[in-house]
Amino acid sequence: MREFIKREMAAEGHRVDIAENGRELLKRIFRDETIDLLILDPDIPDAQESALLTKLQNRLPYIPVVFHTFLSDYQNRLDIVNAVGYVEKGARSIEHLKRIIADFRKHPGPSSLDAIKKRKQPGK
Repeated sequence: MREFIKREMAAEGHRVDIAENGRELLKRIFRDETIDLLILDPDIPDAQESALLTKLQNRLPYIPVVFHTFLSDYQNRLDIVNAVGYVEKGARSIEHLKRIIADFRKHPGPSSLDAIKKRKQPGK
């Protein structure tokens, strides 16, 4: 799934890096380079979800996060970390990811969070 997302996002003109596990993700997010957006599956191998979310929340500057997961528990939890969206894994999830990212790129920053939170999820 990670390679598929990478290919689809690269085709949209995004530079995409993949972390294979939680340890690698933490190394990447605390490098000096800029990260514009993180697509996060909280079930990433080798990561304790609560510790990972705490570290993401403490990072400055903040990284906006799109949750990509099977866990529908996150749908109404856009307050966690710097969530700009929630996408449930499924057949059409890549299209939903693309829409959320396009919306975020049009209106980056805190003001975009409110607009994205107010959007009704497709099929809900």
